[in-house]
This record gives sequence, structure tokens and C-alpha cells, in this order.
Amino acid sequence: MTTLDFNLLITLDAVLAEGSVARAAQRLRLSPSAMSRALARLRETTGDPLLVRAGRGLVPTPRALELRDKVSQLVQDTQAVLRPVEASNLKSLVQTFTLRTSEGFVENFGAEIIARVQAEAPGIRLCFLLKPNKESTSLRDGTVDLETGVIETTTSPELRTRALFRDHFVGIVRSGHPLAMSEVTLDRYAVGRHICISRQGVAKDKVDEALRPIAVTRDIVTIVGGFSTAIALARSSDLIATVPERHTGNLRVGVHTFQLPFTTPVITVSMLWHPRMDADPVHRWLRGIVLEVCSDRLNT
Repeated sequence: MTTLDFNLLITLDAVLAEGSVARAAQRLRLSPSAMSRALARLRETTGDPLLVRAGRGLVPTPRALELRDKVSQLVQDTQAVLRPVEASNLKSLVQTFTLRTSEGFVENFGAEIIARVQAEAPGIRLCFLLKPNKESTSLRDGTVDLETGVIETTTSPELRTRALFRDHFVGIVRSGHPLAMSEVTLDRYAVGRHICISRQGVAKDKVDEALRPIAVTRDIVTIVGGFSTAIALARSSDLIATVPERHTGNLRVGVHTFQLPFTTPVITVSMLWHPRMDADPVHRWLRGIVLEVCSDRLNT
């Protein structure tokens, strides 16, 4: 089976629209000889002369007249498919993007991200999923479009990443808790009863790793899988929760927050996506909104 050269459609469209080989060559920025070769190929492919001489000019054949509108529409449709989406086209898009995020991200940044997306592209819907693990399979297979979280050594090296904001840990207790009444020392913090946050259900997190060099251990009373659960428990008990500050800003309303009496690692929250979406204009636009919202919040 002969392979068709679809570039000939562009040449045919120019020839039929201009009704002149010379003008078609100028339109396509081809030399006269190149245009003549292209016309010869068109005549061979279609089995029709397409343009025939009539006096000093050329006139289209019935077959050319039949093809003119069809070819013009085909070329326009192809150009529309290949043309990058511009900002003005966002208003007409109907699409759903799935974002996988750690607990607290939606509560702090979701409302503003949704508002900005709706203002520019009201037909785009955002689906936020809780991030149960750090596997990149869902980004790779396309079930998730964008992810946020801390990049670890286990993060797939194939993923594209962009830092959103830096964060550090703070302690929280209910209003009226003894630790809310005066300065929190290392001893007072250590003797309290603590909530450990671990998706894997182990009684150790980054806070315990920070305490190990100074030979301090916490009394872990319970283990929970996320920040909101830890904060809810601290709000209604005498337990102490230690959480990232920026990531839990809205969640900590109504509880007492205190600076930790020891040094904890600064964490960087990033967004991650698969390379195949890197150049997609709408995906790039969405990434820009997420970055702007998180950067704005970082500066407030």
C-alpha cells in the first residue's frame, strides 16, 4: 500500500485557493521548480490535472472544484489540532484534572487554586485525591495529572519537579493546655504525650529523627495517618501534635501553635508531573496557577 504524503494537502489547498502556481509558490515560500514538482506529484496522486491552461491563465478542473472546499476544511482542522492552546481558548475547554496531594494542601491552597482556575477556564474541573504513598505509577499511567509532596530518594527520577514552598515543623496543643500557658522547653515538650503522624503506621516520623541526635524520645500515645486527624485529636485532648506550619495553616485555627525547642529539618514541598505533560499548554497553565498560589501564600 502506497504511503500518502499529507503535506500535499497544504500544497493542494494553496493551489486551489490561489488558482495560480506562481502565487501558490509565494504563499508556501517555495521556489517555482519546487512548486512544479509538488504539482506534478499532486496530479499523479489525484489522477487529475487539477489546473489546466485557458489562454494566459489556469482554470480548475471539475475534480479540483469538487476538492477545494473539502481540502480547505481539512487543512484548517489539522492546523487547529496542532496549534498550541492559547489563553483565549481556555474559556471553551471542558476537562478534568486530577491532583494527588498530601493532607492539608487542599485545605490551605485548594480554594484559591479553584477560584483562579474557574476565573480563567470555567469548564475545567479539579479532582483532588489524597496521597496514600509516594509511588509514581499514577502519574506514569495518566490517572493523576499533577502531584504535590516532598521529594524523597525513592521519587522516580523520570518525573519533572518544581519547588512550591519551604516549610518547617511547629507544635500544637488545645487552647488551655499547660503548654499553651508558658514557654515550651525541651523537657516540657519531651514529657508530654504525643501523636505520631505516619502513613505507614510506624511510631516514628521526621520529628523523632530530629530528636535522636540529642537523645530525646517522645511518648507516642497514638499513631494517625494525616495532619488533620492529628490536629483534631490535639484540639480535643491533652495530646501534642507536631506538624508542618504552612501546610496546616487553616487546619490550626482554634488551637495553640508554638515553636519547637529544638531544630527540625526544613522541608520543601514540590509539584511533580510526568514528562509527557511537560509541554502540554493547558497542563503548563495549571502548573503556573498552582505555583503562583503557593508562592503568594509563602510571602504572606
